Amino acid sequence: MPELVLWDIDHTLMATRGLGRELWAQAFHEVTGVEMREQASVTGSTERVILRETARLHDLPYSDELFASFAAALGAVHVRRAAELRERGHALPGAAAVLARLADEGVRQTVVTGNVRAAAEVKLAVFGLDSYLRLEDGAYGEDGERRPELLRAALARSVTPPDRAVFLGDTPTDVEGGLGAGVRTVAVATGRASGAELRNSGADAVLEGLADTAKALDAIL
Repeated sequence: MPELVLWDIDHTLMATRGLGRELWAQAFHEVTGVEMREQASVTGSTERVILRETARLHDLPYSDELFASFAAALGAVHVRRAAELRERGHALPGAAAVLARLADEGVRQTVVTGNVRAAAEVKLAVFGLDSYLRLEDGAYGEDGERRPELLRAALARSVTPPDRAVFLGDTPTDVEGGLGAGVRTVAVATGRASGAELRNSGADAVLEGLADTAKALDAIL
C-alpha cells in the first residue's frame, strides 16, 4: 500500500476541451499586451517553460518577473471564468470514484502538475475533485521546470520516501519524470499518447482510463 498517490491534472483527471488554451491566451495578452499568435507545445510541459518558449515565439523577453505576473493573471482568469470551465470541461470518467476509493483506504493524495497553483485549484474545485486531495503537499508550475523537480518537491512537502509513492500521468514526459524521481508510475492513456507509447516510455503499469475502478485501484495499490 503506497503512502501517497500523486496525480497529474490535465488529461489524467480532467479535460478542458480547448478552454485551457483560451484562458492561457487571455492571460498572455493581459501581461504582455500582445495577442498570442501561437503557443509553444504544452504536452507534458510546465507553465514556466511554455511561457518562456511562447514569449520567444513572439520576440518578447522572458524573466522571472514576467512569469510571476503571468501566473497571477492566469489564476485570476480561471477564477473569473470558472463557470464556463464547468460547462465546457469535465472530469474524466472514473476519476472521482478512484479518488474517493483511495481516500476511503486512507491513502494520502495530492497533485503534481505544470499548472500554476491558483489555476490548478480552480480546475479541481470546479469538478469536485479537490476535497480528496491535500493540495498543500502538491507541486505546481511555480516549483520548477521539469517533472522530476516537481515530484521531488511534492515528496519533500509530504515527507514521503519515493518508494512509498505512486505517480499517475498521461504523457511520456510524466513517465520519464516518475523514473527520474524514483517513483513508481502508472500511465493513463487518456491524453494524446497511446498505451503503447506509454509502455515504451517505461511506465510500471498502463491503464486505458480510470472508468474501471477495480482495475485502476489494482494498478495503483
